[in-house]
Amino acid sequence: MSFSVTEPSSRMKWLAGVLVIAYALITLMPLGWIIATGFKSPSDAIAYPPKVIFQPSLEGYVNLFTERTRATEGMLEEAGEPQTWYDQIVRDQGAIISGPSRYGQRFLNSVIIGFGSTLLCMVLGTAAAYAFSRFRVPLKDDLLFFILSTRMMPPIAVAIPIFLMFRNLGLNDTHLGMILLYTAVNLSLSVWLLKGFIDEIPIEYEEAALIDGYTRFQAFYKVVLPQAATGIASTAIFCLIFAWNEYAFAVLLTSGTAQTAPPFIPTIIGVGGKDWPAVAAGATIFLVPVMVFTILLRKHLLRGITFGAVRK
Repeated sequence: MSFSVTEPSSRMKWLAGVLVIAYALITLMPLGWIIATGFKSPSDAIAYPPKVIFQPSLEGYVNLFTERTRATEGMLEEAGEPQTWYDQIVRDQGAIISGPSRYGQRFLNSVIIGFGSTLLCMVLGTAAAYAFSRFRVPLKDDLLFFILSTRMMPPIAVAIPIFLMFRNLGLNDTHLGMILLYTAVNLSLSVWLLKGFIDEIPIEYEEAALIDGYTRFQAFYKVVLPQAATGIASTAIFCLIFAWNEYAFAVLLTSGTAQTAPPFIPTIIGVGGKDWPAVAAGATIFLVPVMVFTILLRKHLLRGITFGAVRK
């Protein structure tokens, strides 16, 4: 019987497929449960044993985006007939809508801070990585290790000094302050990852461009950047995930104006206790931007992770 070291047998392919599907189902189960909880009623969300089959409801999403006030029969009669479907849902709870919730603003803050810090990190990280890769920098190895060492430090260790510094500089609870902070934290990761990608780009491409009359900046912009697009895309995903999900700094340094969604979602309280469908709805919506961003760049992600792993 012939045996190939490169081509797996049909049995091994079948086994690998089963393992991949099983792993995918196990890892996606919590996400599926969160999404399902967002469409449950509060009673179904806390039912024991947990309900897998239930009557779908948008009560969680309505509670997420509205502020409600408990109303008496007289107040309900005075308010008149419900004008919208979500107003009807709130009336069924014995309440009236008093205004929009703060979730929309917190979600927008996450978008501004997350994508803003990622963009700034990519600009600075690409420039620094190119300099370390192409030029003779004194004490290059020591500087690179120092940059990497900033990533090793737990954020909570510097939380109090950063809080005091931000308070003195007037950066507490500001979008600019959080963008600069997340950029500083992610910069070490972006420099190290992008330097590896740029090292893999043959320097002969730039030398040929310089001989053709390009300036150094033109060679970098027209030759290096297109070649490094894969690395930039994969690095941007990692930086965005950190900035998007970061909790400790957001809790300590923001409270109102620049507060992001992660510290706000746990504070969602319903009438009589924690409103788990609203919490699940907020978490589900919070997942969408990073998921869409990753899907749009998925072609670059796998190649970016494995870039340079195999040398010919």
